[in-house]
Amino acid sequence: MNTKKLAVGGILILVVAAFALGVSLYRKQTQSAQDQTVRAEQKRLVRMHSPVLGPQGAPVTIVEFFDPACETCRAFYPIVKSLMAKYPDDVRLVIRYAPFHQGSDQVVKLLEAAKRQGKYQAVLEAVLQAQPTWADHGRPNPDLTFEIAKAAGLDIERAREDMARPEMQALLAQDVKDLTALQVSRTPTFFVNGRSLPTFGPDQLAALVAEEVAKAKR
Repeated sequence: MNTKKLAVGGILILVVAAFALGVSLYRKQTQSAQDQTVRAEQKRLVRMHSPVLGPQGAPVTIVEFFDPACETCRAFYPIVKSLMAKYPDDVRLVIRYAPFHQGSDQVVKLLEAAKRQGKYQAVLEAVLQAQPTWADHGRPNPDLTFEIAKAAGLDIERAREDMARPEMQALLAQDVKDLTALQVSRTPTFFVNGRSLPTFGPDQLAALVAEEVAKAKR
């Protein structure tokens, strides 16, 4: 009986190990394919319209494909800010939009309207802080973000006019086109100086940023 149990246990361990190895190889192959795509499509990482936080001439660029309704994007925002604070002269953040959730396209246009008023970061942080109130995936209500943005100092009437401009839809379409070409399928997706994360997580992002900063200082 014990021998049979040991045999079954051994088989289960082998199956689990084989599965873990398969997942690891799949992730490496997927990352390699994406990195090759990014190298071939460098121009798609940053566009002239892309919001930039941090010094324009920083040697290390974090590109984040971001959805304002994404809970993980909200969780990562203070992590990215802490990295920028740690390397104030060396790191900048470029935000690209990946409006995967319902209503996110409207919020993206609101953020872009805020940029025209010099209120981008204030509105971004207010919208993220209040995200649970308007981004319920079962019943999203992005209209609430107008009041949130107004409380952050945005001129809402002017913002609505700017949101209706054809260039707003054009920049959103460009970001969607770029994320498709770069094989971005989830948010947030990060690239650090064109390199994707080996595995997803805050520690991996911090390590890759530290590596690129050290490289820039050599």
